[in-house]
Order: sequence, then C-alpha cells, then structure tokens
Amino acid sequence: MDSGDIAGTGAARPPAIRKKDGLAETTRFLLVLFLAAVLLRSLFIAAFSIPSGSMLPRMMIGDYLFVAKWPYGYSRYSFPFGLASFDGRIIADAAERGDVVVFRYPGSDQDYVKRLIGLPGDMVQVRGGTLYLNGEAVQRTRIADFPMPVSPNSPCRFVNPANKRELAGANGERLCAYPRYRETLPGGKSYDVIDQADITRADDTEIFMVPEDHYFVMGDNRDDSLDSRFPVSSGGVGMLPAENLIGRGLITFFSTDGSAEWLKPWTWVSATRWDRIGETY
Repeated sequence: MDSGDIAGTGAARPPAIRKKDGLAETTRFLLVLFLAAVLLRSLFIAAFSIPSGSMLPRMMIGDYLFVAKWPYGYSRYSFPFGLASFDGRIIADAAERGDVVVFRYPGSDQDYVKRLIGLPGDMVQVRGGTLYLNGEAVQRTRIADFPMPVSPNSPCRFVNPANKRELAGANGERLCAYPRYRETLPGGKSYDVIDQADITRADDTEIFMVPEDHYFVMGDNRDDSLDSRFPVSSGGVGMLPAENLIGRGLITFFSTDGSAEWLKPWTWVSATRWDRIGETY
C-alpha cells in the first residue's frame, strides 16, 4: 500500500502542512533588505545632507542630495560601516574639473562636499580673489547678487559683518544679498560662486602643485570655506587623496528651511523649499 493512502479507503492523504516559523521568515526578510540597502548604498547611490553654507549659492543648508557612487569607481570609503579595508580604488575613473564631489575628510569619519578645481599636475592659485589654473586666470564675470532667503537654518552670515547686506523680498521676507560671480573653467564648465570680500588669507594664496593621485577642491562660497587652500592642520582639506572620493553630486531630492517642528506635521510642508527639489549637478 502506498504510504500516501488513507488505510481502508484507497484515498490519497492530503499533504502535510508545515507551519512556517514567523520569526525566522521575518529575520530572513530583514537580512535580505539590509544587504540590499548596503549594496545599493555602496555601489550605486547614497543620500547626504548639507550642514554648512560653504557651497552657496549652489547648495544651501538643509538641502538633501543623492550622490552617484559609480562615476569614480570604489574605495574603502564607498562602503558603509567600515565594511571594506583595501587601499586605492577599483574600477576607477578620473574625476573632472567642475564636478561637485562628496569625499571623506582626511583622517576622520566625516563626509564633505566641495567643487573639484585642480587635477593631478595642475598649478592652482588665487590672486585678488581670481582663480588661476596653470598660470591662466579662470574667466569670472560679475552677475546679479544671490538673494538667499533668511531662515532658521540659513542666517545671513558674512565673514566680515561690515559687508552684510539684507533686502526685503516681494512678500516682505528677509533676503541676504551675496555678491555673485560666474566662473567658467577650461573645457567650458560654468557655475556660480560667492566672493564676499577681499580677505587676504583666502583671496591671495601661494601656488599649489596638485600631486599625483590627489585633487584640489574649493567651496563655491569662496570666503567661507576651509578647503584645499588650507592644510588639514588648520582645519582645511589640503590636497585631497583620490581614494577619499565617495561620489559625484546627482540631484537635490529634498530641502528644508529648518522651520519645521516634529509635533506640528503641517510645518513639514511649509518648511519645504519646493523650488530647490529636482536641481541637478
């Protein structure tokens, strides 16, 4: 007799029903979800927030952006939680002048964002506020002031308070007027920068020679950015090792002016800077 038959009837027994272990299934699902998130964040895209005004006018405090991880290949800093420990980069590709790059600040666990200005072998200098690359002045044109809306997370901050200038917007809102310029790098990449004042330390520098496997980065808010013009010992970035690159700015997916309150959900909407969402780099 087939062991699958019910004795005395010849009828097949129904298959036994195995009860799934709910805890095991949930654990397995969460593990797969975690691994997928790590893979996504490591190899493809990651989210970062902007905590300072060093990249004004392109980025404001409270902006959230997606960063593409694949353009420059991968280093140990591409992987979260210290999962990788190798040196150098794999599947590496060179960054380009004008890229907005996110990188690991040398000797720390903090991530910074700046604009890439100098490539390996370049000579970089700032004279009288004008950027020079390999002895040639980068084209710079004065354009209309940048009218930054003043908000809880974006005060009207000038390095020299005597140069501070506020305006009233069409609806009576406070606007901080920053002197703005358009720079155009060799190759045609253009972007806006802020030059608040003549500040000797930032506006007149020595000539920097960018070493092999390093980059020279600067903030777009030229007088309020500790970048490659300043050594790490002084709080700057110094010459940025290529392996410290994490990715290239992709798109702003959210922005808030800092006025939202957790216990007042309606303020989450009113605090959103809708006009900044969707900006690409």
